[in-house]
Amino acid sequence: MITFSLSLLCLLLGYLLYGAIVERVVRPNNATKMPCYEKRDGVDYIPLPAWRVFLIQFLNIAGTGPIFGAIMGILYGPAAYLWIVLGCIFAGAVHDYLCGMICIRQGGVSLPEIIGNELGEGMRLVMRVGALVLLVLVGAVFVTTPAALLDNMTPDDGWIFSNSFWLVLIFLYFILATLLPIDKLIGRIYPVFGLALLVMAVGICWGIYMKEGWLPELTDEPFVTHHPKGLPIFPMLCITIACGAISGFHGTQSPLMARCLTSERLGRPIFYGAMITEGIVALIWAAAAVKFASMLPGDEGATAYEKLAALGNPAIVVKEISVGWMGAVGAILAILGVVAAPITSGDTAFRSARLILADFLHLNQKNIWKRLMLCLPLFVITTGLFFIDFGVLWRYFAWTNQTLACIMLWAAAVWLRRQRKFYWIALLPALFMTVVSVSYILTSPEGFRLSLNVGLIAGFAMMVLLGILFKIKR
Repeated sequence: MITFSLSLLCLLLGYLLYGAIVERVVRPNNATKMPCYEKRDGVDYIPLPAWRVFLIQFLNIAGTGPIFGAIMGILYGPAAYLWIVLGCIFAGAVHDYLCGMICIRQGGVSLPEIIGNELGEGMRLVMRVGALVLLVLVGAVFVTTPAALLDNMTPDDGWIFSNSFWLVLIFLYFILATLLPIDKLIGRIYPVFGLALLVMAVGICWGIYMKEGWLPELTDEPFVTHHPKGLPIFPMLCITIACGAISGFHGTQSPLMARCLTSERLGRPIFYGAMITEGIVALIWAAAAVKFASMLPGDEGATAYEKLAALGNPAIVVKEISVGWMGAVGAILAILGVVAAPITSGDTAFRSARLILADFLHLNQKNIWKRLMLCLPLFVITTGLFFIDFGVLWRYFAWTNQTLACIMLWAAAVWLRRQRKFYWIALLPALFMTVVSVSYILTSPEGFRLSLNVGLIAGFAMMVLLGILFKIKR
């Protein structure tokens, strides 16, 4: 309990202290011409109140990532606490803030255009493809997970209320939300769902302190893996817990809200603050999952980690904790929070993909038929991904996610250096995430399956090479 409490405190102090340092480096200016006024189109560039933008940003970046990822990540042991806290403060929140602020300074462009402006035309093309791949994976992941939860929570009545039924219904909603102006549907209902997710997190946090059970502490061998399958902490943990620590998907979402922000001064509470809030949610669910599992009956001598792994799909864990700790209220909040969150992240993923294609093709988005023309191919590809095993789909999404975050951090470091600002706030996490992304793809089952030592050596070698190129290239 001590480690969990200190971790919560560190996240709050991270926003107050390190967030202020990052803001001071960027130096927001109220005189900046905001894209929501300069390019106002009634569809994507629309000024919105700050509180509404915060809740939309939080819901967009949250999804099931800080919940499902944290539940799977705590299987590695108390190292999950360290990764959530340090990753969120020094990498994830910095990534989201810099992405949003650079987007504003460059007139509201999408993520691939930000990266292309800093890293060159070749990288611009790579990121157009890479970002679209990530967003399609997000769309697929964030359809299948809420559909599975709804299928588990509703009666079995043939096709009605089946997994296929929920897949079709959620996907139809995606199409609607992707095409409508941002203030018509997203701007009105997302704040409500965002509040539901926060209320649920508070309720679960209360259960952590009130319920009996066991919680891991940092004294419990934090650098030794506790995973039932013996998976190594590094780099596996840094891929498993993505959205609760750092996520490239956030780089596709921050520009959405940067186009609705009315002042640069709001950047820190909106971008940095939403990421810290997501880290708190991830921390709560990681602790709740292992504490809940510790109280379950099982084989004599079975650890809490083994009991948690035996529960299988994280959606089942979410349902059992919500209903078991909060009763009927928990069931309602599970539906509003854990179901609505991935759905709302999925539809904004498609919205981001549409805008990336629009920036690339220079298509004005005022006409709904032009929006539909860009969306149809994305929807067709996503439909095919529904038939892939969720575990495999999640890991491919997670690696693509972290690699995109790594590249965005390199672009942010270059931008800061060109602006003659303290670029180390972006460079250090960029170097770390380079090792994570390279070593994971070389050693993982869905990658090249090399030995961990080979993967780590290659990761550090790539980190050194890119670091040298950053220092010598003007």
